Amino acid sequence: MRDTDQPVLIAGAGPTGMATALALHARGVPAAILEADSADRDRSGSRAIYVHGSTLRTLERNHPGLGTDLVGEGLVWPTRRTCWRGKEVFSRTYDDPGGDGKFPHFTSVPQVRTEAYMHEALDEAGVEVHWDAGVERVESREDGVHVETADGREWETPYLVGADGGGSTVRSEIGAEFEGDQSENSFIIADVDEVEDEDDRLPLERLFHYDDPRVGGRNVMLVPFTGGWRLDIQCIEGDDPDELCTEENMREFTGAVMGEQYADSVSWVSSYKFLQVMADRFVDERRRVLLAGEAAHLLAPFGARGMNSCVADADEAASAIAVAYRARTDAVARDEVELYAARREKAAEFNLEAAGQALEYLQGDNPATVLRKEAAASLADHFEPAGEYLDDAPYGPHDSPPIVSTGNY
Repeated sequence: MRDTDQPVLIAGAGPTGMATALALHARGVPAAILEADSADRDRSGSRAIYVHGSTLRTLERNHPGLGTDLVGEGLVWPTRRTCWRGKEVFSRTYDDPGGDGKFPHFTSVPQVRTEAYMHEALDEAGVEVHWDAGVERVESREDGVHVETADGREWETPYLVGADGGGSTVRSEIGAEFEGDQSENSFIIADVDEVEDEDDRLPLERLFHYDDPRVGGRNVMLVPFTGGWRLDIQCIEGDDPDELCTEENMREFTGAVMGEQYADSVSWVSSYKFLQVMADRFVDERRRVLLAGEAAHLLAPFGARGMNSCVADADEAASAIAVAYRARTDAVARDEVELYAARREKAAEFNLEAAGQALEYLQGDNPATVLRKEAAASLADHFEPAGEYLDDAPYGPHDSPPIVSTGNY
């Protein structure tokens, strides 16, 4: 079998791996996915709920109808509101929050639904997912990659994309390592199901509440998505995250923030310290293995750069492989893979910095930051930009990486 008859292999059937396979298929390159889990794996929690417009357009371009399906499944909340210690300091409602284009600026949909539509797209494209086939060994050679999987099979492929998440075996096998740190504070994240009685439902708005007195002065964020709400609570000094996550405490928190009608609607809860790390290199020495998504970087979620940057990685990886796959010389192929690494490493650095700014702001350790927040809160009643600053800052800067070809993330 010739090299170009062999499918490109992708480790991981999460959003990054599936997006990579769809992007390769769109470019006429055969691909197959190797997934460690079983087909009936548990995918609890809403996880990445905020799908940016640029991501929707990328998915639509690589599989027509996919972006449209996600828009139909998701919702666009029209109002953003911010409170400071029990008092509203900013509120804005948009008449057309999604914009007037084919795709809205964003859609809010649970990741499990996004993945379901991506699986349907893979079926339509004829891309095979090999379940219970986690990558265990990777040997990169000048002419391709030898892969061994947990089901005892061995594979040969011209290129391998490591999209196997934060604990990536592929990353370890090529000798790359994560560098960075983690958040000082823990965060409680819960999914709250929407209540059945429409008269009892909260308005569809994104809320951030600084030092919310209803939950002991902790920061709270509330974001609606299709079928429910994401409730984030930032722990304060002395908190035991495991204790806060108990059913009794979450019932109390949810009732206090959302109303008693939601108190018994918590469907999932967990606690995290967010990692801010990226691999010290995104490709192997022979330029045959590419890391993408959370195998390459882990970001704090502020600004929703996580899954959105993963899809950008996937699209760039597929573009590089498509050129390298058909290249007439090894030098051209290597150059294209190296260009992928340069672009996406730069994007990851930018995204880490942006998410890190938001994390530093929320953790509030810097006296100057504390003073700015206090001053803005005192001015918000009379000076709208002060309130807007308080509303924007928890999500980090809105800028894009300074690389023209990579889009937003």
